[in-house]
Amino acid sequence: MKADPKFAALPKSFWAVVRSVSQEIGYTIRGEGQVKVPTIDEVRQAFKNLHLNPDRIGNAENPTGLASTLLAYYEHRAKVLNKFVEPRLMDAKRAKSVFDALKKKLRPSCPIPLNKQKGKKKAPAYFTGIVNMLIEAHSKGLACDYDPRELTTVTRNGLPLRTLARRVDGAFPGAVNPVAIWEIKEYYYTTTFGSRVADGVYETLLDGMELEELREHEKVKVLHYLMLDAHYTWWKCGKSYLCRIVDMLHMGYTDEVLFGYEVVERLPELVKSWVTLSSRAKYQP
Repeated sequence: MKADPKFAALPKSFWAVVRSVSQEIGYTIRGEGQVKVPTIDEVRQAFKNLHLNPDRIGNAENPTGLASTLLAYYEHRAKVLNKFVEPRLMDAKRAKSVFDALKKKLRPSCPIPLNKQKGKKKAPAYFTGIVNMLIEAHSKGLACDYDPRELTTVTRNGLPLRTLARRVDGAFPGAVNPVAIWEIKEYYYTTTFGSRVADGVYETLLDGMELEELREHEKVKVLHYLMLDAHYTWWKCGKSYLCRIVDMLHMGYTDEVLFGYEVVERLPELVKSWVTLSSRAKYQP
């Protein structure tokens, strides 16, 4: 999923409003399991509750420009999550089926790690395996680091220009001067939305903020992706975090977010674009 251009260039103050109002009103429709779209009256009341000026919102008869944009964004966020994202989020059974089919078809040589479960649940990390196989199949033999064990670094004139604070889950073609980096978050066997899952969201946000600074100050663009899966974890337990991820996407902190089966639909074209960019790039030692 890409950001909708209508909302991609809005100031950070707008996203402060989105977050504050979302927190006050809530993210879901109680009893329906859907992401909600608040009314203008609910937004006005949220402003009052937060000791903000409700006149900045107006009312149903005379909404302000801020209110119109805010309500349009909430409608967009709910629509993409309810209609596009939810059907693509897989459980372990569906992910295994997709994984097995791709493995049989592609006969990969790329690494396919095991999950961190024990006993009967110990198995390949299906979603990571799907991602790795698709990248290998469409990268035209170019190198890819499927598990960087070093910090992502951009160099210039033989010196580090920026080194990110943390390791990522994958880099193309490598962790030094990458064209693209990504995070993979698969949580098929978790039973609650715990702090470890939440931390995964904030890790991507940190990377995105560092890459934004690199882009703005050094004019260097590194493509940044988040790929996530597990229907129960994200949809049943973590819809509020899905909302925040869509917010993060529109704030420009990640270029695309691929939800569940969307990696099969979208990743081949993305990898082809990385190959093209890699052929044009001049990497500094």
